Amino acid sequence: MRTRLQRLTAVAGLAICAATGIGAVPATAAEVSACPDVDLIFARGTFEIPGLGIVGKPLLPALQRALPGKSVSAHAVEYAASFDQSSAGPGATEMTRQLTRRAAGCPGTKFVLGGLSQGASVTDIAVGVKSGLGSGEVVPDDLADRVVAVVAFGNPLGGLYRRTIKESSPTYGPKALELCNVGDPVCGGQGTRGPGLGHLSYGMDGSVDIAAKFVAQHYN
Repeated sequence: MRTRLQRLTAVAGLAICAATGIGAVPATAAEVSACPDVDLIFARGTFEIPGLGIVGKPLLPALQRALPGKSVSAHAVEYAASFDQSSAGPGATEMTRQLTRRAAGCPGTKFVLGGLSQGASVTDIAVGVKSGLGSGEVVPDDLADRVVAVVAFGNPLGGLYRRTIKESSPTYGPKALELCNVGDPVCGGQGTRGPGLGHLSYGMDGSVDIAAKFVAQHYN
């Protein structure tokens, strides 16, 4: 399973390198206030440089537009995003610990968890969805209500196991959105979006706006 995913993500990852520039300085996530109304914790895809990545970066302003009058910040999950996918489990642990730290310091803040590609696997594991892509710390049950939405882009859970967060998690399924473009082999290519849209287009094909509207509905 992992070998197949490695082949798929290798192509996607090389394209990410070309699109973003491995030597570029990673963008710093904007923070509106020390304790915002909503905090996005996002995991980038394989091969992406540290930071929010090609989807998380445009998702932040999309959330700010979708939640007028609310302060929205974002934090990137710090993990290796390695080619062999073995960093998904440690990434989930880091995502969980980030949420736990932020929740303790900001008791009024709500959270959005999400990721692209391997970052979606990070998110799967953090919300307790088991797969063959590793294991890590899971968001504590007492913080589940503060996670208002889970958004996954190009989730390997679909490509490898034909499963979704929605059907795999009684807790997070009702507030999970998974976007998978037709023709995206990483997530199975069955598609929630139209043909011709691939694994690297989620940040610029309108998917982030769909995700932001979904988050706003669940926040409100």
